[in-house]
Amino acid sequence: MAESDEEVLDRIRRGLFYTESEASFRDSERRSDLIFEYNRTLPSDTARRRLLVEAIFGSVGERTVLLSPFYAGFGSKVHIGDDFFGNVNLTFVDDAEIRIGNGVMIAPSVTLTTTGHPIHPDLREDFRRFSEPIVIDDKVWIGSNAVVLPGVHVGYGAVIGAGSVVTHDIPDMTVAVGSPCRVVRAITDDDLRTRGGHGAADSRDDSD
Repeated sequence: MAESDEEVLDRIRRGLFYTESEASFRDSERRSDLIFEYNRTLPSDTARRRLLVEAIFGSVGERTVLLSPFYAGFGSKVHIGDDFFGNVNLTFVDDAEIRIGNGVMIAPSVTLTTTGHPIHPDLREDFRRFSEPIVIDDKVWIGSNAVVLPGVHVGYGAVIGAGSVVTHDIPDMTVAVGSPCRVVRAITDDDLRTRGGHGAADSRDDSD
């Protein structure tokens, strides 16, 4: 790897700006053709689909369910734990690493994006951008149409309500909703006896 490439990687790791041309040396790490093949593979061909997810992702655990279609900029920078469920139209913008723990469930049309762009248009030539990793801890549930933005850490057991835009870290064992996403309450033992409603923003007692 050229010295200039190392300098670009260092900027990427530090969350600083870099351009499409500067990062073109990473194109070999993209798994676009394999992702295309996965999305055209029969759902019943579980053996082939398993081989493909192992080839696409940086690492992947056991008992993975990933419904088609899904999309990723690289694929190789996504790391997934055991017992993962990803519903349709899941999008990984993985210019930086996305790390997902065990027992995570993701609803339809969720976007996990590690990358943003400058506010001022004069800085956006050559698709200038920055990238920061995303971490999703064990047993997180993310609702439909949510967007998780660069640098966010979603804590253990948290629930992200449908349609949320997650701009900041979410603590362990909390329910967070909205745009921007905000914590609305803690998850407690009372939730063992209730069922969430309205995008997991509140609960309904089903004991009656």
